[in-house]
Amino acid sequence: MTTPRRRLVIVVRADPVICGHSGEARNLAEAALDRGFDDVRIITWTIERLQATGLPLKPLDGVLPYSPGITVERPEPVGDYKVPDGRWLAGITGRLVELFTDGVPTVAMSLYLSPHSLAIADAVRVARSTGLPVNVVSVAEAVGSDVTNVVRACVENDQFGAAAHVLSSYLEHDVCLAVSDYTRHLITSEAAAIDAKHGTTFAAQCRERVTVSYPAVDVGSYLNLPPSTVLESRGLTRDGYVLFLSRLAHAKGVDDLIAGFASSARAASLRLVIAGNGPDAARLRSLAAASPAADRITFLDDVDDAEKSHLMAGSAAYVLPSKPRPEFVETFGIALVEKMLAGGGPVITTDTGGIGEAVGDCAVIVPVESPSAIADALDRVLSMSADERASWEHRARAHALQFDRVAVLDGILARVSEVRTPWIPTPVG
Repeated sequence: MTTPRRRLVIVVRADPVICGHSGEARNLAEAALDRGFDDVRIITWTIERLQATGLPLKPLDGVLPYSPGITVERPEPVGDYKVPDGRWLAGITGRLVELFTDGVPTVAMSLYLSPHSLAIADAVRVARSTGLPVNVVSVAEAVGSDVTNVVRACVENDQFGAAAHVLSSYLEHDVCLAVSDYTRHLITSEAAAIDAKHGTTFAAQCRERVTVSYPAVDVGSYLNLPPSTVLESRGLTRDGYVLFLSRLAHAKGVDDLIAGFASSARAASLRLVIAGNGPDAARLRSLAAASPAADRITFLDDVDDAEKSHLMAGSAAYVLPSKPRPEFVETFGIALVEKMLAGGGPVITTDTGGIGEAVGDCAVIVPVESPSAIADALDRVLSMSADERASWEHRARAHALQFDRVAVLDGILARVSEVRTPWIPTPVG
Protein backbone atom coordinates (compact mmCIF):
# COMPACT_ATOMS: atom_id res chain seq x y z
CA MET A 1 0.00 0.00 0.00
CA THR A 2 1.32 3.43 -0.97
CA THR A 3 2.34 5.63 1.96
CA PRO A 4 0.21 8.83 2.05
CA ARG A 5 1.97 12.12 1.35
CA ARG A 6 -0.38 14.41 3.28
CA ARG A 7 -3.08 13.59 5.76
CA LEU A 8 -5.97 15.51 7.31
CA VAL A 9 -7.54 14.10 10.46
CA ILE A 10 -10.75 15.67 11.82
CA VAL A 11 -12.08 14.71 15.25
CA VAL A 12 -15.76 15.58 15.59
CA ARG A 13 -19.26 14.40 16.43
CA ALA A 14 -19.84 13.45 12.81
CA ASP A 15 -22.84 12.16 10.87
CA PRO A 16 -25.46 11.09 11.68
CA VAL A 17 -25.51 13.83 14.35
CA ILE A 18 -27.81 16.72 13.39
CA CYS A 19 -25.45 19.66 13.76
CA GLY A 20 -24.00 22.22 11.39
CA HIS A 21 -20.50 21.35 12.53
CA SER A 22 -20.82 17.68 11.63
CA GLY A 23 -21.62 18.99 8.16
CA GLU A 24 -18.63 21.32 8.41
CA ALA A 25 -16.37 18.32 9.06
CA ARG A 26 -17.68 16.68 5.90
CA ASN A 27 -17.09 19.87 3.93
CA LEU A 28 -13.51 20.30 5.16
CA ALA A 29 -12.81 16.66 4.35
CA GLU A 30 -14.15 17.01 0.81
CA ALA A 31 -12.24 20.26 0.29
CA ALA A 32 -9.04 18.57 1.47
CA LEU A 33 -9.32 16.10 -1.42
CA ASP A 34 -9.52 19.08 -3.80
CA ARG A 35 -6.41 20.51 -2.19
CA GLY A 36 -4.23 17.46 -2.69
CA PHE A 37 -4.54 15.57 0.59
CA ASP A 38 -4.39 11.88 -0.24
CA ASP A 39 -5.46 10.55 3.17
CA VAL A 40 -8.46 12.22 4.82
CA ARG A 41 -9.93 10.72 7.98
CA ILE A 42 -12.83 11.66 10.21
CA ILE A 43 -12.42 10.16 13.68
CA THR A 44 -15.70 10.04 15.54
CA TRP A 45 -17.89 8.09 17.92
CA THR A 46 -19.54 4.72 17.44
CA ILE A 47 -23.14 4.79 16.30
CA GLU A 48 -24.20 2.99 19.47
CA ARG A 49 -22.55 5.63 21.62
CA LEU A 50 -24.16 8.50 19.69
CA GLN A 51 -27.56 6.87 20.04
CA ALA A 52 -27.03 6.42 23.78
CA THR A 53 -26.24 10.11 24.33
CA GLY A 54 -29.65 11.34 23.20
CA LEU A 55 -28.14 13.61 20.54
CA PRO A 56 -30.54 14.36 17.65
CA LEU A 57 -29.61 12.04 14.79
CA LYS A 58 -30.51 11.80 11.11
CA PRO A 59 -31.96 8.56 9.78
CA LEU A 60 -28.93 6.35 9.15
CA ASP A 61 -30.07 5.50 5.65
CA GLY A 62 -30.39 9.21 4.82
CA VAL A 63 -26.74 10.13 5.38
CA LEU A 64 -24.98 10.88 2.11
CA PRO A 65 -21.84 8.85 1.36
CA TYR A 66 -18.42 10.48 1.56
CA SER A 67 -16.21 10.71 -1.50
CA PRO A 68 -13.60 8.00 -2.13
CA GLY A 69 -10.47 9.00 -0.24
CA ILE A 70 -12.35 9.96 2.95
CA THR A 71 -12.34 7.33 5.69
CA VAL A 72 -14.72 7.60 8.64
CA GLU A 73 -13.37 5.73 11.68
CA ARG A 74 -15.37 4.96 14.81
CA PRO A 75 -12.85 3.48 17.27
CA GLU A 76 -14.23 0.91 19.67
CA PRO A 77 -14.07 1.67 23.41
CA VAL A 78 -11.07 0.54 25.43
CA GLY A 79 -11.66 -1.56 28.54
CA ASP A 80 -14.79 -3.10 30.00
CA TYR A 81 -17.44 -2.29 32.60
CA LYS A 82 -14.77 -1.73 35.27
CA VAL A 83 -13.90 1.52 33.48
CA PRO A 84 -16.97 3.69 34.30
CA ASP A 85 -16.34 6.40 31.71
CA GLY A 86 -13.84 7.56 29.13
CA ARG A 87 -13.69 4.23 27.30
CA TRP A 88 -14.73 5.67 23.94
CA LEU A 89 -12.45 8.68 24.34
CA ALA A 90 -9.58 6.30 25.08
CA GLY A 91 -10.33 4.51 21.83
CA ILE A 92 -10.27 7.75 19.86
CA THR A 93 -7.07 8.98 21.53
CA GLY A 94 -5.36 5.65 20.97
CA ARG A 95 -6.23 5.64 17.29
CA LEU A 96 -4.88 9.19 16.95
CA VAL A 97 -1.58 8.12 18.52
CA GLU A 98 -1.30 5.41 15.86
CA LEU A 99 -1.93 7.91 13.07
CA PHE A 100 0.47 10.48 14.51
CA THR A 101 3.42 8.07 14.82
CA ASP A 102 3.70 6.81 11.24
CA GLY A 103 5.66 9.83 9.99
CA VAL A 104 3.03 11.06 7.53
CA PRO A 105 2.70 14.89 7.54
CA THR A 106 -0.65 15.42 9.23
CA VAL A 107 -3.00 18.27 10.01
CA ALA A 108 -5.10 17.18 13.00
CA MET A 109 -8.19 19.29 13.58
CA SER A 110 -10.83 19.17 16.32
CA LEU A 111 -14.31 20.64 15.96
CA TYR A 112 -15.66 21.31 19.47
CA LEU A 113 -13.11 21.53 22.25
CA SER A 114 -14.74 19.06 24.59
CA PRO A 115 -13.60 16.40 24.34
CA HIS A 116 -12.09 16.44 20.87
CA SER A 117 -9.30 18.97 21.43
CA LEU A 118 -8.44 17.09 24.63
CA ALA A 119 -8.04 13.89 22.60
CA ILE A 120 -5.75 15.52 20.04
CA ALA A 121 -3.61 17.31 22.62
CA ASP A 122 -3.27 14.07 24.59
CA ALA A 123 -2.44 12.05 21.49
CA VAL A 124 0.22 14.52 20.32
CA ARG A 125 1.93 14.37 23.73
CA VAL A 126 1.86 10.59 23.79
CA ALA A 127 3.03 10.30 20.18
CA ARG A 128 6.05 12.52 20.83
CA SER A 129 6.92 10.54 23.94
CA THR A 130 7.25 7.32 21.92
CA GLY A 131 10.36 8.44 20.05
CA LEU A 132 8.66 7.49 16.76
CA PRO A 133 8.53 9.97 13.86
CA VAL A 134 5.83 12.60 14.47
CA ASN A 135 4.96 15.29 11.94
CA VAL A 136 1.70 16.84 13.17
CA VAL A 137 0.27 20.35 13.23
CA SER A 138 -2.79 20.55 15.48
CA VAL A 139 -5.77 22.85 14.92
CA ALA A 140 -8.60 23.40 17.42
CA GLU A 141 -11.83 25.13 16.43
CA ALA A 142 -14.00 26.39 19.28
CA VAL A 143 -17.75 26.89 19.03
CA GLY A 144 -19.88 28.83 21.45
CA SER A 145 -21.29 25.78 23.22
CA ASP A 146 -17.74 24.92 24.24
CA VAL A 147 -17.94 28.05 26.37
CA THR A 148 -21.59 28.10 27.43
CA ASN A 149 -21.84 24.38 28.07
CA VAL A 150 -18.39 23.76 29.58
CA VAL A 151 -16.16 26.73 30.45
CA ARG A 152 -18.91 29.06 31.72
CA ALA A 153 -20.44 26.24 33.75
CA CYS A 154 -17.04 25.60 35.30
CA VAL A 155 -16.70 29.27 36.19
CA GLU A 156 -20.17 29.41 37.73
CA ASN A 157 -19.61 26.20 39.72
CA ASP A 158 -16.07 27.15 40.71
CA GLN A 159 -14.63 24.12 38.92
CA PHE A 160 -11.29 25.75 38.22
CA GLY A 161 -9.48 22.55 37.30
CA ALA A 162 -11.99 21.52 34.67
CA ALA A 163 -11.98 24.98 33.06
CA ALA A 164 -8.18 25.07 33.09
CA HIS A 165 -8.11 21.64 31.46
CA VAL A 166 -10.27 22.78 28.53
CA LEU A 167 -8.53 26.12 27.99
CA SER A 168 -4.99 24.81 28.37
CA SER A 169 -5.65 21.95 25.95
CA TYR A 170 -7.13 24.44 23.48
CA LEU A 171 -4.10 26.72 23.72
CA GLU A 172 -1.78 23.72 23.43
CA HIS A 173 -2.76 23.41 19.77
CA ASP A 174 -0.59 25.02 17.10
CA VAL A 175 -3.55 26.90 15.59
CA CYS A 176 -6.50 28.10 17.71
CA LEU A 177 -9.67 29.06 15.84
CA ALA A 178 -13.13 30.33 16.72
CA VAL A 179 -16.14 30.03 14.41
CA SER A 180 -17.01 33.73 14.68
CA ASP A 181 -15.74 36.96 16.17
CA TYR A 182 -18.54 36.68 18.70
CA THR A 183 -17.17 33.29 19.79
CA ARG A 184 -13.64 34.64 20.03
CA HIS A 185 -14.78 37.41 22.38
CA LEU A 186 -16.91 34.96 24.37
CA ILE A 187 -13.93 32.66 24.95
CA THR A 188 -11.73 35.56 26.01
CA SER A 189 -14.30 37.02 28.41
CA GLU A 190 -14.85 33.69 30.18
CA ALA A 191 -11.09 33.14 30.33
CA ALA A 192 -10.76 36.57 31.92
CA ALA A 193 -13.28 35.56 34.59
CA ILE A 194 -11.09 32.58 35.46
CA ASP A 195 -7.97 34.77 35.48
CA ALA A 196 -9.58 37.29 37.81
CA LYS A 197 -10.43 34.61 40.32
CA HIS A 198 -7.32 32.44 40.13
CA GLY A 199 -4.50 34.63 38.81
CA THR A 200 -4.05 32.69 35.57
CA THR A 201 -3.23 34.23 32.17
CA PHE A 202 -5.66 32.45 29.85
CA ALA A 203 -7.35 35.61 28.53
CA ALA A 204 -4.11 37.21 27.33
CA GLN A 205 -3.16 34.00 25.55
CA CYS A 206 -6.59 33.78 23.91
CA ARG A 207 -6.43 37.40 22.74
CA GLU A 208 -3.02 36.77 21.18
CA ARG A 209 -3.60 33.39 19.62
CA VAL A 210 -7.27 32.85 18.73
CA THR A 211 -8.33 33.89 15.23
CA VAL A 212 -11.64 33.58 13.39
CA SER A 213 -12.37 30.88 10.80
CA TYR A 214 -15.99 30.79 9.70
CA PRO A 215 -17.59 27.37 9.20
CA ALA A 216 -17.04 25.68 5.85
CA VAL A 217 -20.12 25.23 3.66
CA ASP A 218 -20.53 23.15 0.51
CA VAL A 219 -21.63 26.10 -1.61
CA GLY A 220 -21.91 24.12 -4.82
CA SER A 221 -24.55 21.74 -3.49
CA TYR A 222 -27.00 24.63 -2.92
CA LEU A 223 -26.62 26.35 -6.29
CA ASN A 224 -28.52 25.48 -9.47
CA LEU A 225 -30.53 22.74 -7.80
CA PRO A 226 -31.77 20.06 -10.22
CA PRO A 227 -35.47 19.32 -10.59
CA SER A 228 -36.77 17.30 -7.66
CA THR A 229 -39.93 15.69 -6.32
CA VAL A 230 -39.01 16.44 -2.70
CA LEU A 231 -41.83 18.96 -2.19
CA GLU A 232 -44.46 16.78 -3.79
CA SER A 233 -43.39 13.77 -1.74
CA ARG A 234 -43.87 15.85 1.43
CA GLY A 235 -47.25 17.20 0.35
CA LEU A 236 -45.84 20.72 -0.11
CA THR A 237 -45.94 23.31 -2.88
CA ARG A 238 -43.36 25.94 -3.76
CA ASP A 239 -43.92 29.15 -1.75
CA GLY A 240 -46.73 27.41 0.11
CA TYR A 241 -44.96 27.11 3.45
CA VAL A 242 -42.80 28.88 6.00
CA LEU A 243 -39.78 26.77 7.01
CA PHE A 244 -37.79 26.18 10.17
CA LEU A 245 -34.99 23.65 9.66
CA SER A 246 -32.54 23.19 12.51
CA ARG A 247 -32.14 21.41 15.83
CA LEU A 248 -35.21 21.46 18.07
CA ALA A 249 -33.83 23.09 21.20
CA HIS A 250 -35.28 25.83 23.39
CA ALA A 251 -32.63 28.33 22.26
CA LYS A 252 -33.77 28.06 18.64
CA GLY A 253 -36.96 30.01 19.38
CA VAL A 254 -39.41 27.65 17.69
CA ASP A 255 -42.01 28.40 20.36
CA ASP A 256 -41.89 32.08 19.36
CA LEU A 257 -42.17 31.10 15.70
CA ILE A 258 -45.28 28.98 16.30
CA ALA A 259 -46.98 31.89 18.06
CA GLY A 260 -45.85 34.43 15.46
CA PHE A 261 -46.93 32.25 12.54
CA ALA A 262 -50.41 31.83 14.04
CA SER A 263 -50.72 35.64 14.33
CA SER A 264 -49.55 36.49 10.80
CA ALA A 265 -52.37 37.56 8.50
CA ARG A 266 -50.33 37.00 5.35
CA ALA A 267 -49.37 33.47 6.46
CA ALA A 268 -52.99 32.41 7.02
CA SER A 269 -53.06 30.35 3.84
CA LEU A 270 -49.59 28.81 4.32
CA ARG A 271 -48.20 25.89 6.27
CA LEU A 272 -45.45 26.05 8.86
CA VAL A 273 -42.95 23.24 8.37
CA ILE A 274 -40.74 22.52 11.39
CA ALA A 275 -37.96 20.21 10.22
CA GLY A 276 -35.51 18.71 12.68
CA ASN A 277 -35.21 16.86 15.92
CA GLY A 278 -33.82 17.54 19.35
CA PRO A 279 -34.46 17.74 23.08
CA ASP A 280 -37.35 20.21 22.77
CA ALA A 281 -39.31 18.20 20.19
CA ALA A 282 -42.03 16.85 22.50
CA ARG A 283 -42.73 20.24 24.09
CA LEU A 284 -42.92 21.96 20.71
CA ARG A 285 -45.32 19.35 19.31
CA SER A 286 -47.61 19.91 22.29
CA LEU A 287 -47.36 23.68 21.85
CA ALA A 288 -48.19 23.38 18.15
CA ALA A 289 -51.17 21.11 18.86
CA ALA A 290 -52.65 23.82 21.10
CA SER A 291 -52.03 26.62 18.57
CA PRO A 292 -54.87 28.25 16.58
CA ALA A 293 -52.84 27.22 13.51
CA ALA A 294 -52.47 23.58 14.64
CA ASP A 295 -53.93 22.17 11.41
CA ARG A 296 -51.33 24.10 9.38
CA ILE A 297 -48.20 23.05 11.29
CA THR A 298 -46.20 20.05 10.09
CA PHE A 299 -43.26 18.44 11.86
CA LEU A 300 -40.64 16.55 9.84
CA ASP A 301 -38.10 14.58 11.87
CA ASP A 302 -36.64 12.49 9.04
CA VAL A 303 -35.27 15.05 6.56
CA ASP A 304 -32.12 13.70 4.95
CA ASP A 305 -29.17 15.54 3.43
CA ALA A 306 -30.50 15.33 -0.11
CA GLU A 307 -33.87 16.89 0.81
CA LYS A 308 -32.63 19.82 2.86
CA SER A 309 -31.63 22.20 0.07
CA HIS A 310 -34.89 21.63 -1.85
CA LEU A 311 -37.00 22.34 1.23
CA MET A 312 -35.07 25.56 1.76
CA ALA A 313 -35.33 26.66 -1.87
CA GLY A 314 -39.06 26.02 -2.01
CA SER A 315 -40.01 27.95 1.13
CA ALA A 316 -41.79 31.31 1.09
CA ALA A 317 -39.68 32.34 4.10
CA TYR A 318 -37.18 30.71 6.43
CA VAL A 319 -37.37 31.65 10.11
CA LEU A 320 -34.73 30.98 12.78
CA PRO A 321 -35.66 33.17 15.80
CA SER A 322 -32.72 32.04 17.94
CA LYS A 323 -32.42 33.44 21.46
CA PRO A 324 -29.58 33.39 23.99
CA ARG A 325 -29.90 30.76 26.67
CA PRO A 326 -27.52 29.78 29.48
CA GLU A 327 -26.84 26.44 27.80
CA PHE A 328 -26.55 27.69 24.21
CA VAL A 329 -26.02 30.80 22.13
CA GLU A 330 -26.06 30.71 18.32
CA THR A 331 -22.42 31.36 17.55
CA PHE A 332 -22.74 31.52 13.77
CA GLY A 333 -25.76 29.93 12.08
CA ILE A 334 -24.68 27.51 9.37
CA ALA A 335 -28.27 26.71 8.41
CA LEU A 336 -28.84 30.40 7.66
CA VAL A 337 -25.96 30.43 5.18
CA GLU A 338 -27.22 27.24 3.55
CA LYS A 339 -30.67 28.78 3.16
CA MET A 340 -29.27 31.96 1.61
CA LEU A 341 -27.38 29.85 -0.92
CA ALA A 342 -30.38 27.69 -1.79
CA GLY A 343 -32.63 30.64 -2.61
CA GLY A 344 -36.35 30.87 -1.96
CA GLY A 345 -37.99 33.46 0.26
CA PRO A 346 -36.08 35.76 2.62
CA VAL A 347 -34.56 34.78 5.94
CA ILE A 348 -36.09 36.06 9.18
CA THR A 349 -33.83 35.77 12.22
CA THR A 350 -32.49 37.54 15.30
CA ASP A 351 -29.23 39.37 15.93
CA THR A 352 -28.10 36.84 18.50
CA GLY A 353 -24.50 35.74 19.06
CA GLY A 354 -22.71 35.35 15.73
CA ILE A 355 -25.81 35.36 13.52
CA GLY A 356 -25.04 38.87 12.27
CA GLU A 357 -21.72 37.61 10.90
CA ALA A 358 -23.53 34.82 9.04
CA VAL A 359 -26.28 36.90 7.43
CA GLY A 360 -24.79 40.41 7.14
CA ASP A 361 -27.51 42.80 5.96
CA CYS A 362 -29.25 40.08 3.97
CA ALA A 363 -31.92 39.00 6.47
CA VAL A 364 -34.92 40.54 8.18
CA ILE A 365 -33.90 40.94 11.83
CA VAL A 366 -36.45 40.67 14.65
CA PRO A 367 -36.01 41.04 18.43
CA VAL A 368 -35.54 37.88 20.46
CA GLU A 369 -38.59 36.31 22.12
CA SER A 370 -41.04 38.45 20.16
CA PRO A 371 -43.80 36.48 18.41
CA SER A 372 -45.47 39.75 17.38
CA ALA A 373 -42.29 40.87 15.62
CA ILE A 374 -42.11 37.52 13.83
CA ALA A 375 -45.72 37.96 12.70
CA ASP A 376 -44.94 41.46 11.40
CA ALA A 377 -41.83 40.20 9.61
CA LEU A 378 -43.79 37.39 7.97
CA ASP A 379 -46.44 39.89 6.84
CA ARG A 380 -43.69 42.07 5.36
CA VAL A 381 -41.83 39.25 3.62
CA LEU A 382 -44.95 37.58 2.25
CA SER A 383 -46.13 40.93 0.83
CA MET A 384 -42.96 41.47 -1.22
CA SER A 385 -43.22 41.84 -4.98
CA ALA A 386 -41.45 39.30 -7.17
CA ASP A 387 -38.71 41.84 -7.96
CA GLU A 388 -38.15 42.71 -4.29
CA ARG A 389 -37.99 39.09 -3.32
CA ALA A 390 -35.53 38.35 -6.14
CA SER A 391 -33.33 41.23 -4.96
CA TRP A 392 -33.20 39.80 -1.43
CA GLU A 393 -32.44 36.35 -2.81
CA HIS A 394 -29.55 37.54 -4.99
CA ARG A 395 -27.97 39.68 -2.26
CA ALA A 396 -28.20 36.85 0.24
CA ARG A 397 -26.59 34.36 -2.10
CA ALA A 398 -23.75 36.75 -2.96
CA HIS A 399 -23.04 37.25 0.75
CA ALA A 400 -23.09 33.52 1.52
CA LEU A 401 -20.59 32.60 -1.22
CA GLN A 402 -17.71 33.74 1.01
CA PHE A 403 -18.17 30.66 3.22
CA ASP A 404 -17.23 28.21 0.46
CA ARG A 405 -15.47 25.18 1.95
CA VAL A 406 -12.37 25.38 -0.24
CA ALA A 407 -11.78 29.03 0.64
CA VAL A 408 -12.24 28.26 4.35
CA LEU A 409 -9.81 25.33 4.21
CA ASP A 410 -7.27 27.45 2.34
CA GLY A 411 -7.44 29.99 5.14
CA ILE A 412 -6.82 27.28 7.75
CA LEU A 413 -3.90 25.85 5.77
CA ALA A 414 -2.41 29.35 5.50
CA ARG A 415 -2.37 29.53 9.31
CA VAL A 416 -0.85 26.04 9.45
CA SER A 417 1.96 27.16 7.12
CA GLU A 418 2.64 30.20 9.31
CA VAL A 419 3.15 27.90 12.28
CA ARG A 420 5.66 25.59 10.62
CA THR A 421 6.94 26.89 7.32
CA PRO A 422 7.63 25.04 5.10
CA TRP A 423 5.58 22.31 6.76
CA ILE A 424 3.25 21.57 3.90
CA PRO A 425 3.44 22.14 0.12
CA THR A 426 1.38 24.82 -1.56
CA PRO A 427 -2.12 23.45 -2.18
CA VAL A 428 -2.80 22.28 -5.72
CA GLY A 429 -5.66 23.71 -7.72
